[in-house]
Amino acid sequence: MEYRIMLIGCGTVGQGLLEILEQKADYLNDRFDFEPRVVAITDKLKGSVICQEGLNLKSVLKLLEEGKALNDYPGVREKITGFIEPLDLIERVEAEIMAELTYTDIKTGEPATSYIKKALRSGKHVVTSNKGPAALHFRELKELARANQRQFRIEGTVMSGTPVFHLVENGLAGNEIKEIKGILNGTTNFILSKMELDNLEYDEALKLAQELGYAEADPSADVEGLDAVAKVVILANALMGGKIRPEEVKRQGISHLRKTNVLEARKAGFRYKLIARVKKEDNRLTASVAPEMIPLSDPLAGVMGTQNALTFDTDLMGQVTIQGAGAGKIETGFSILSDLLAIHHSEKI
Repeated sequence: MEYRIMLIGCGTVGQGLLEILEQKADYLNDRFDFEPRVVAITDKLKGSVICQEGLNLKSVLKLLEEGKALNDYPGVREKITGFIEPLDLIERVEAEIMAELTYTDIKTGEPATSYIKKALRSGKHVVTSNKGPAALHFRELKELARANQRQFRIEGTVMSGTPVFHLVENGLAGNEIKEIKGILNGTTNFILSKMELDNLEYDEALKLAQELGYAEADPSADVEGLDAVAKVVILANALMGGKIRPEEVKRQGISHLRKTNVLEARKAGFRYKLIARVKKEDNRLTASVAPEMIPLSDPLAGVMGTQNALTFDTDLMGQVTIQGAGAGKIETGFSILSDLLAIHHSEKI
């Protein structure tokens, strides 16, 4: 089956997706009868291109690698000058699926939420890796998708391509989830790992994380727990039926921890981790993000470096832990592919 796909945003995630679709085209067709045809891309920094017959992804990737604009794509019927606003592109382009891959604004969820609403109302399925709309407007967008008989999928919003939502939707279907806890920020996990294993002070470990590209020049979103808050809100609302907002999450970061704290915990048989947690008690959900000393016997204690992990506490299966990448170009690109394949599977039924 063929699907026309449009991309809103073509940064790291978008290019990761394009690489996967280009490299695995034959495999996806042979194994899943899935033929994605990318018909349009718009990106504020890289320009725009429309080709209803389907873009040659190798040519698109070559343009981007050379630092050229998408507008320079050769042989299209309609030559575009400058940048097409996403809302206009959604209206102009015929496509079954929109991949919304723009930057995250966790305060408002915009402009991505408006793009998603317009796409759903125009009859397009939506897949996204954007935490803003998923954290702030999940229920509204899910209902809008249902009303328009479309799907709104968010696998890439929490643990990159590590299959959190697909695990619950498929592998754990029928289980009631009582609690979800885990490590949802690779930067803080890297810093804590280095403080313990390499005897680094917090400032030294943070500087190393910045030098390696794991932490931004302003690392506050990571080290103060804001990134993990957005993700735990998504988990609470998407997987446990909550209506939690980011400001309702109890939050503490790791910037107050010192090497002595980390080493003393280890000596006592514990390990510090920044734990995101959502728990159901008396039919009420509570959510938090804070550093915790967890026993070395806990599966989460063995998750080191930039890896992420989640433990689901369920009524039928007990505790189930999944570990994997929480970021990365190809990994997050894969999260979009997994959602595309989920849509394809449901369309075939």
